[in-house]
Amino acid sequence: MDAFFAAIEQRTFPFLRGKPIAVCGNPEARTVVSSASYEAKTFGVKSGMNLYDARNCCPELILVPLYPAKYSDTSERIINMLIEFTDLVEVFSIDEAFLDVTETVHLFGGGEIIARQIKDEIYQEFGLTCSIGIAPTKLLAKLASNQCKPNGLLRIRKEDVTKLFENLPVTELCGIGEKLALRLKELGITTCGDLAKCSINILVKHFGKNGIRLKGMGLGLDPVRNYPNWTEIASKSKELHNHHNVSNGVDPSPVLPYWYESDAKSVGHSCTLDHDTNDPAIISQLLWELSEQVARRLRQDNYQGRTVSLTLRYADFTTHTSQKSIKEYIDDGSRIYDFGMKLFNRLYQPPRKVRLLGISVSNLAKRMIQLSLLSQESKNPNPTLDGLNDKYGEFAVRRSVLDHSPAGPKVISPSWRPD
Repeated sequence: MDAFFAAIEQRTFPFLRGKPIAVCGNPEARTVVSSASYEAKTFGVKSGMNLYDARNCCPELILVPLYPAKYSDTSERIINMLIEFTDLVEVFSIDEAFLDVTETVHLFGGGEIIARQIKDEIYQEFGLTCSIGIAPTKLLAKLASNQCKPNGLLRIRKEDVTKLFENLPVTELCGIGEKLALRLKELGITTCGDLAKCSINILVKHFGKNGIRLKGMGLGLDPVRNYPNWTEIASKSKELHNHHNVSNGVDPSPVLPYWYESDAKSVGHSCTLDHDTNDPAIISQLLWELSEQVARRLRQDNYQGRTVSLTLRYADFTTHTSQKSIKEYIDDGSRIYDFGMKLFNRLYQPPRKVRLLGISVSNLAKRMIQLSLLSQESKNPNPTLDGLNDKYGEFAVRRSVLDHSPAGPKVISPSWRPD
């Protein structure tokens, strides 16, 4: 989707159309841009930018508070449209999806016809535009959609891959950000052609197992975010050394059906404070809120974890992290808070002021239920509280230590996936 959140707000409020807008958290507080309209992007405003920098780029920028439920609802309705063309629809994020139409393309007359029909239906139903890339692999399809924004349609054919990648900057590939691109540049790798020619041994030496993934990306293969056996397949297959296979669409990364859900690696929440503070009461309150949110998400997805991690960012943006592994698996907010506070006390350097706190639980396993002659359910109030909060809203029922309604999430990332 093109500038998804911003486009929805411009559709909802006609007076915003044609104007530079940025969808963000509370405009009166410290937050970042979640989505910028194309009118704002021409001034250099982009997602993740803080509001101070965004206003400097575009003094006429209009800030619009985000409305997550509206974006999620629109996303799910669009996904339901896509499922009409194939059941192999992988929901990549709230505003992106991959479709594999290999087995259904004959029913509609071709890939480009399907793409144009999708674009027409989305515009007629929602008044929104999207950009669609057609290619032999997910990585290439994603690349094509990025290159034809906004409201475009681009096809990359098998025979075009080698020539296209020769001079394509590595930063154009999904999964290579600024920091990784800088490390590659230090090795003399700035284009996908350089990456394809680089020895896999050098890449593994500098990037570990991620070097195998990078080698594949240089040849047009996908980073395989959800595919569990990428390293095994890539290390055994010839496509890492054989451009002919790539040009013929060899790809170990399938489009996963919309109902597929990979196991989570970690569950976490973080929050930037409205004002830098070293007040122990405010810090403790925020850590309680974050711990309860993490615990609730763990229980919703039937997970428990053994490693608690804390992220602490000071007012000068210096960031520290620490973690602790424990013997038992936990999914309770109180336990998570206890370990989080111990980590905070270990990291904190008084009287420095705190800007951001984050806490996460990793080393996960599906919840293990232990049978007992005594009812464990009666001793654990969490399932009852979760049910009430599902019905009436998060933190409708909460611990007494949370003496006010928590602020909740302040921004929503486009990479977030709807249920």
